[in-house]
Amino acid sequence: MNPMNTAVRAGLTRGTTELRQSLTNGQDLFGLLFWPIVMIIVLFFMRNGTLATSGLGLGAFALPSILGMLIAVNGIFGMAQFLTLEREDGTLLRAKAIPNGMVGYLVGKIITVTGWVLTPFVIVLIAGLFLTDGLALNTLGAWTTLAWVLALGILATLPLGAVIGSAFSSPRAVGFVAMPIMGLTAVSGIFYPITSMPGWVQGLAQFFPIYWLGLGMRSAMLPGDAVAVELGQSWRHLETVGMLGIWAIAGLAIAPIVLRRMARGESGSRVAARREKAMARAY
Repeated sequence: MNPMNTAVRAGLTRGTTELRQSLTNGQDLFGLLFWPIVMIIVLFFMRNGTLATSGLGLGAFALPSILGMLIAVNGIFGMAQFLTLEREDGTLLRAKAIPNGMVGYLVGKIITVTGWVLTPFVIVLIAGLFLTDGLALNTLGAWTTLAWVLALGILATLPLGAVIGSAFSSPRAVGFVAMPIMGLTAVSGIFYPITSMPGWVQGLAQFFPIYWLGLGMRSAMLPGDAVAVELGQSWRHLETVGMLGIWAIAGLAIAPIVLRRMARGESGSRVAARREKAMARAY
């Protein structure tokens, strides 16, 4: 039996088991569903608002952008937090000690974090379809666009989360990344068209995947005339594929390198030192 295939199968089993445990654990569920519930409440209060520039419902404009934000934030932070937590408690060290253990570990994490992305995505999408008017998610083409933007978004964000998680030795340190991510979210056209922002802000937002995820989702879910509030009055599908593809390729190329380097640096003494430090903080 091929050892690599065995490791991949073990990773698939591990990932599905972890995801099932997360979805049945109260604390994990709270962390997973808190922001989606907040976003649903926001959509509820937006349901009667309109964009002055186009007459499009504010909730209809915000829903696809929120979905794009959920993919990015959950993909990046989900992977980063898992890596740092399991680096601190020794799980990563144990995986390293098993032949092809890192392969199985990474496959399992991809399955788990993908579930953490899809679960709130589906919940907010279903709720949003009932709460908002003016959506155009009623054709096969629209659903196809939604699917490929979702898939590319996951590929673009999970490796980035792995790189960020590899750079920090503590889950608390990952929290410092939240501020710039939230800042990028604020200027990425999530709740209001990016065309209303200064030119340099527009350029900055377009460098990162959050903007392209929001744009791709809007292109799938909004009627054609909604494109009037977008940059260049175009959905820019080719640019969306290109930018998300670049982030995915770069992440998939860099993440294995930094993960191998991180794993080589792990030892029992380092895990014990981090554990003692964490216990000291707790007391």
